[in-house]
Amino acid sequence: MDGNTGAKTANAGKFRDPAVTADGAVRATVALTHPKTLWFNTGTLCNIACANCYIDSSPTNDQLEYISAKEVARYLDELGALGWPAEEIGFTGGEPFMNPGLIQMMEDSLERGYRVLVLTNAMRPMMRPRLQLGLKRLIALYGDRLTLRVSLDHWERGPHDEIRGPGSYDETLAGLAWLQAEGARLAVAGRALWGMDAPQARAGYAGFFAAHGLEIDAQNPAVTVIFPEMDTHVEVPEITTACWGILGKNPDDVMCASSRMVVKRRGRPAAVLACTLIAYDETFELGHSLAEADRPVALNHPHCAKFCVLGGAACSV
Repeated sequence: MDGNTGAKTANAGKFRDPAVTADGAVRATVALTHPKTLWFNTGTLCNIACANCYIDSSPTNDQLEYISAKEVARYLDELGALGWPAEEIGFTGGEPFMNPGLIQMMEDSLERGYRVLVLTNAMRPMMRPRLQLGLKRLIALYGDRLTLRVSLDHWERGPHDEIRGPGSYDETLAGLAWLQAEGARLAVAGRALWGMDAPQARAGYAGFFAAHGLEIDAQNPAVTVIFPEMDTHVEVPEITTACWGILGKNPDDVMCASSRMVVKRRGRPAAVLACTLIAYDETFELGHSLAEADRPVALNHPHCAKFCVLGGAACSV
């Protein structure tokens, strides 16, 4: 679970009040200044259960239900009506290819002129014949605007399988090879584990891409993304308004300045969240419409500090 309760020990007394930090300083907020990416969580069901999954995806977790293509279309209609300068529609999970409506959602987004980014493990759900046919068609029609970002936690089999389970590395490699052969635009997401620094990680991925003939730029942080770990049991500082100057950071660079995510909680209407990372904490739910979600977000969660502000990470391309 990724709510504030996960940080009881390490961050005792912190991240409680959206207005002030534990020591009484004014908490930083981020306004939606340039809405670039609209995310849809397709559902938390996944074909595997990874160690330290930030959203606890698994074959049994359906706390976020499958969102339907009809619901996605309604938000795309609103996005157009609002005139937001959005460029990209993102699909995350769970494993998005487990949602039976994904191909239709992707096609609807692409037909409207948006770029589409799908976060996938490229394993068995993606490789089902019906989905392969749909993907091949979309790659052929919209290949320059469709990116598949494949989760490859490490470029070597052992560490990757340590996180995702035995055999997952080979299955993901087969999915990557199929996507490459079909001419898909590819990206990879790794994890900042095992004590490696960024140059080591990029060198490792570069060797892997070369060995397997994958046209992916290991040195481009938008294409080979190394995500910081999101562990709510690790102590992190709260972000105050003074931190922007101290850290030399611009709030416009934080993910909630440029994106929102739509989710479907089990048995409830779809809702808009501040970001992709905090799916269960309902204090980050901004309403049921995009218009309601156009308001500042208080950085009142450990992920806000570690992943976005201090880690400098973002989920979009």
